[in-house]
Amino acid sequence: MTVVFATKAQLQIVQDLAHQIWFSTYSTIISIDQIHYMLDLMYSIASLEKQLLVQKHQFLLLQQDNLFYGYAAYELNYNNSSKTKLHKLYVLPQKQGAGLGKLLLNEVEKNAKEANNTALILNVNRHNKAKDFYLKNQFQITDTIDLDIGKGYFMEDYIMEKSL
Repeated sequence: MTVVFATKAQLQIVQDLAHQIWFSTYSTIISIDQIHYMLDLMYSIASLEKQLLVQKHQFLLLQQDNLFYGYAAYELNYNNSSKTKLHKLYVLPQKQGAGLGKLLLNEVEKNAKEANNTALILNVNRHNKAKDFYLKNQFQITDTIDLDIGKGYFMEDYIMEKSL
C-alpha cells in the first residue's frame, strides 16, 4: 500500500471514492438529501479543482496496484498560521480498521512537519465515529462549531487539534 499525491487528472478518483464512502459514513448521522448536497458542494470536479489549484489543498491517494482505497486532503500554513488543516481523510468502509487511515494521517503529519508546521487541526462531525480515531491519535477537542452550509443544512462539528 502506498500513499501518492493526486494530480488534477486523478480528482475523479477522489470524487468516486467519496461517493462510495460518504453514504455508509453519514447515512445514520445526516439525511440522504444532505449527503447529496454536500457531495455536490465539495466533491464536484470544479470544486475539487478549486481546492487543488486555487486553495492549494494537497490531495493524497491510498493505492495498491491500480486500486485506490482512500484519500486525504490538507492545507499547509492554514490561514497563514503554522498549522496544517486536515480537510478530508476517508477510507473505504471495507478497509477501515486495517491501519489505512493511520497511514494517510502519518503522511499528512510528515508533510506538515517538513513544512515546519506545529499542529494539525480538523473538523469532524460530532456523531462520526472517526472522532474516536482522532482521539486515539492524540488529537484533542478544542471547540464545537455549527457551520451553516446553505439550504438549511449545518455541519455540526468538533474542532480537534494535535501538536506536532
